[in-house]
Amino acid sequence: MKVVTFGEIMMRLSPPGFLRFNQASSFDVIYGGGEANVAVSVANLGIPVDFVTRLPKNDIGVACMQFLRRYGVGVDKIVWGGDRLGIYFLEMGAVARGSQVIYDRDNSSFATIKPGMVDWDAVFQGADWFHWTGITPAISEGAAAACMEAVQAAKKAGLTVSCDMNYRSKLWRWGKKAGEVMPDLVKQCDIAIGNEEDAAMVFGIHAPETDVTSGQVEADKYRFVCEELAKRFPNLKTIAITLRGSISASHNTWSAIMWDQGTIYIAPQFDITHIVDRVGGGDSFMGGLIYGLTTYGDNKQRALNFAVAASALKHTIFGDFNLVTVSEVEKIMGGDVSGRVSR
Repeated sequence: MKVVTFGEIMMRLSPPGFLRFNQASSFDVIYGGGEANVAVSVANLGIPVDFVTRLPKNDIGVACMQFLRRYGVGVDKIVWGGDRLGIYFLEMGAVARGSQVIYDRDNSSFATIKPGMVDWDAVFQGADWFHWTGITPAISEGAAAACMEAVQAAKKAGLTVSCDMNYRSKLWRWGKKAGEVMPDLVKQCDIAIGNEEDAAMVFGIHAPETDVTSGQVEADKYRFVCEELAKRFPNLKTIAITLRGSISASHNTWSAIMWDQGTIYIAPQFDITHIVDRVGGGDSFMGGLIYGLTTYGDNKQRALNFAVAASALKHTIFGDFNLVTVSEVEKIMGGDVSGRVSR
């Protein structure tokens, strides 16, 4: 089993702790991005993975590549070129103050990627699974075309193709809307995931009588979303929606619902009362789902439960990456959420 993910990785700059931007005299520096986050998740769970992106050939690009390598991600399929690494600034929210993100990624190495820059036949040699997200086609027209090229090559090579719908309103600025681009990509996928709002924002499919700001998200209401997506994209075998109840920036509930070839599964709900970092929650869910679906065979409920438990743990870890092990996930799957010291 080998996984390939494709997308942009950026430098993340955050004021220490919960400082606001206008209080900061320094920033914590790490790297992250949706598809890179998935790659690190599955690497930590013991699955070989390559991350494909385009980085500038300078010391910052090399530092980013080395950051990925330290977590066991294959980096030899990265292509080099362009002038700069994209940046995003993250101000961590707390209690009633939400987090906020400011992007600085125009004309980045990845934003200027074009079809033909990646040798997809070579990339997919020996691979079994390809993952992309809706962030990639949102970045630029070239990135959208390169993503289509990758999806088509993956399908031709016989890989399982998964996507995270991942709607980012601040990114769709290059001329087309998500609803114009995403359908032709998603219809070629085997597995799709999203959060409570992605299907509504991208495809106009709304869960009935729901309010994600209420702090309560009812899983059964999202059965409708899964079934409507399945009707619209009959090639999809599995559809999962993560369910985040936002009580405050520091306190969320977390669960998911999954449709698998007509059968609905609902995961237990976690009450996450002291969030350390929620960035990458959906990516860690996808990484856990890849592990669960390829490890637990026909036990789809266990696969979903693993993905939700893995992503619940991500909320306790600073940074974009979910640095957890299989045994840690299985421990809380078994009901041990005590957090007692392991000696």
